Amino acid sequence: MEQVVEFPLQIERCCGLDVHQKTVVATVRGTGITECTRTFLTFTPDLESLCYWLESLGVTDVAMESTGIYWKPIFTILDTHFRVILVNARHVKNVPGHKTDKKDSAWIAKLLASGLLKPSFIPQQSIRELRELVRYKKKLINQRVGHVNRLHKVLQDGNIKLASVVSNVRGVSATAMIEAIIQGLTDPEQLYQLAKGMLKNKKTELLKALSGRLTDHHRFMLFAIKTAIKEVDNQIEVIQTRIDLYKQEHRAVVNRLKTVPGISEAIAMNLLGEIGPNVQTFPDEHHLASWAGVCPGNNESAGKKKSERTVKGNKLLKTTLVEAAWSAVHTKNTFYQRKYHALVVRRGPKKAIVAIAHKIIKAVYFILKDQVEYREVDLQRWEARKRQTLEAYYHKRLNELSHQ
Repeated sequence: MEQVVEFPLQIERCCGLDVHQKTVVATVRGTGITECTRTFLTFTPDLESLCYWLESLGVTDVAMESTGIYWKPIFTILDTHFRVILVNARHVKNVPGHKTDKKDSAWIAKLLASGLLKPSFIPQQSIRELRELVRYKKKLINQRVGHVNRLHKVLQDGNIKLASVVSNVRGVSATAMIEAIIQGLTDPEQLYQLAKGMLKNKKTELLKALSGRLTDHHRFMLFAIKTAIKEVDNQIEVIQTRIDLYKQEHRAVVNRLKTVPGISEAIAMNLLGEIGPNVQTFPDEHHLASWAGVCPGNNESAGKKKSERTVKGNKLLKTTLVEAAWSAVHTKNTFYQRKYHALVVRRGPKKAIVAIAHKIIKAVYFILKDQVEYREVDLQRWEARKRQTLEAYYHKRLNELSHQ
């Protein structure tokens, strides 16, 4: 027999939505009305009809799962009329074996009416636009990396070992040499004349590296890949121009974020796109770190702590923080650099870098909350406290050994 779970009502009239690509199932429940369910198409006129229906029933709150991107147009239309919350699908699992669209929407409505749903973070419209831009830019950069890797592959296939001599095949000298190869130039001596700067000092290595066996197919592939790279570069430039408009709007916030070691202007814009210019939604820095997925998880049973692996969070924000952490640990005479070297000995490089990312996101939280610049830790005091801790530890160990 199915178990019926009842909770005390916290909201008088509410609606739960089960969202799909083509349809959305809405269940309304509350005091003074009988629970009712309707199915609407996801075209704009149908979503407006959904809005009118909910208003006629006196609904004040609406909840729905974050189903792909299909929730976005529904949220846009309903957000101006109701308090709409977006919830994680893992948090609203229904009773196993009793799954239908109607029951899913009814279960969401029941949880919402009882105040048992935790809303997901949705930034304001301008920040959502910036988030889409920075994410698309990141996708384009990844595409460009793929094209450059293919360029390496074609050169290696033709036994052109240019990558073994130059540090970057997209540099000025390497680019000029590849363009000449595409035009049909094969003489290593003539290709060497295109070298610039310090690369001219590597004449012997360059002559050997440029002595390959290229065919017309190789030249065609190099031309096609170079064309693709130029197209992606143009797209990135267009996106960056649009991002710069938002950068001017939030210039003060970006400048404050840039005071953190490891955070460049590009990383600051990525952080701004994911978090927004304020952190009022997050109660404290620990909640923000958990949402970013860079803090240890809690898994305790019978008084014993089990796995402490990091929790799942915003993947793009986590990768941005890890990128900032790698830059920070290579910045000389900073707290992050010394802390990393202290952690890496016993925790390994991967866990140590996530720990630094955790500290960076906490610093970002207070910078955005208090609207202040980053203040470097007093390294002398930190070293003194570290020394005292080590002395106390070794004194304790010596006393234990002497007692034994």
